[in-house]
Amino acid sequence: MKKFFRYLGLGLLSTFLTATPGLGAERISFFYPPFGEFYLSVDSLETFAKKGKIDQDFSFYANRATPEQLAQLRDLLQQRFNVTPTLVSQVTYSPIGEELVQQLGKLLLTESRQNGFYAIRASLILSAADQEGLTVVNLLRKFPSNTIRVNFTEGLRIVDDLSQLIKKKDEVFASLQKEAIAEAANSTIDFSKQPDLRSPGKYSWQKKSLELNDISRNRRLPVDIYLPKAGSPSTKELPSPPFPLIVISHGLASDRSTFVYLAEHLTSYGFAVAVLEHPGSNAKRFQLYFAGLAGPPDAAEFINRPLDIKYLLNELQRLDKSDPTLQGKLNFQQIGAIGQSFGGYTVLTLAGANINFGQLKLDCNPNNSSFNLSLFLQCQATKLPPLNYELKDDRIKVVMAINPFDSSILGEGGVSQIKIPVMLVAGSQDIFAPPVFEQIRPFTWLSDSNKYLALIENATHFSAIGESKDDVLPVPSTLLGPDRVAVYSYLDALSVAFMETHLLNRSEYRSYLQPSYATFISKEPLNLSILQSLSADQLNQIWNGPAPLGSQKSKVKSQN
Repeated sequence: MKKFFRYLGLGLLSTFLTATPGLGAERISFFYPPFGEFYLSVDSLETFAKKGKIDQDFSFYANRATPEQLAQLRDLLQQRFNVTPTLVSQVTYSPIGEELVQQLGKLLLTESRQNGFYAIRASLILSAADQEGLTVVNLLRKFPSNTIRVNFTEGLRIVDDLSQLIKKKDEVFASLQKEAIAEAANSTIDFSKQPDLRSPGKYSWQKKSLELNDISRNRRLPVDIYLPKAGSPSTKELPSPPFPLIVISHGLASDRSTFVYLAEHLTSYGFAVAVLEHPGSNAKRFQLYFAGLAGPPDAAEFINRPLDIKYLLNELQRLDKSDPTLQGKLNFQQIGAIGQSFGGYTVLTLAGANINFGQLKLDCNPNNSSFNLSLFLQCQATKLPPLNYELKDDRIKVVMAINPFDSSILGEGGVSQIKIPVMLVAGSQDIFAPPVFEQIRPFTWLSDSNKYLALIENATHFSAIGESKDDVLPVPSTLLGPDRVAVYSYLDALSVAFMETHLLNRSEYRSYLQPSYATFISKEPLNLSILQSLSADQLNQIWNGPAPLGSQKSKVKSQN
């Protein structure tokens, strides 16, 4: 019985901390056979949230939690989520939002023990519209039922599976870090005596903005082009144009300002950089969507994004013959691409990975539960006609994918088709594109020998994104992770080293891609590791180590 109560307290806490807020009305009911039904009043939670007092009703549960857990719970209860009712409505009525709320509704039931989907959606919208705003307590008050019944048995199973997955992820990261550190220890290179690639290069630069219009697809593409300035007194000894070209593709709800820091850094080293916006999934589109003036991004974005970059390169080649500011400035024989999140997927398709409709069919089964949030987006591609889309662009010679999602939409069959150098970047605390499933395992599928896996401990899905005052998505500070400046410096250095080595064939930069360089520039808590090899067998050996999950879920491959 004591063990049960311990789980009861942890289960309650975990439900609050891992689910979308909104758990009840006047009371919360937990049915846990064979012990029966337990209740907690909303008044007790509100008193705890506002005054920090634990009344007799809540003490039954609070006594089973640690002081740290109670403090976390109170912080969550007090937090106000700054979202508008229009935004909440748009998201919860979108295909992805509906699927998420449906999954949550299996845990949070109505008084009649029905899926809580409609009640949860209504309470989210009503509380966002209320003067007090969207808080957990206000959400409870808006729930259209006197009692919300928590599917406690299922909740405990999910919490247990999730904690096991987190434990396994941490084991994988720790093991790969240990291997990288061991390799670094054998290095004799003194990086303190070599140029610091985190510092700007010798080129000054200028920016040219364009708006391209692809009439055939009705797509207007804003583009910023960063060009090195050659010939000034400080750069007379540096190579002259044409400059190698790097294209940067942003993630969902971002824009061309997201990676200004990276574009400027690469330009300072003599690369021309073109940063475009994808109009179907950029920040402007999401602003319209959240305001109720446009629909959500559709499945065609999986095709249009790589086609945007193809069109950009076609237009730049055309302008090279007619625009005086671009004429002779770009080397179309040396093109690389960098993308983050949805942009990571985009550059991998350009590198040769085809959409894997067979894998999508397996992974996007409605009965297939998963803790991989990126699948909610990846599975939207099942709405596409299952054709063999020609997305590869042979002009692109190397790609760097930061926090990409690819496990299902590309799968092993797609990723293994890539025959050019690739660098994948993963953050250990990325909950939106989980590192083991979306970067580490896909790394084992890459067939080219020139491949790199950069692991950043404690980095999140948003750590690589440049800071902006106009962020469209209301991302809580806890999801942004530690100070992102260190991550920016890692990406600055690694992108230069990777492009110099594999796009320009400058072997003197290869040492910067070794584990010892990652160790040299690492800064806690965002420790950096680099691996150049990892087999599927090695990964499975780590995953199925001392504490396997004891089910089919113990196989990494089955986690989608």
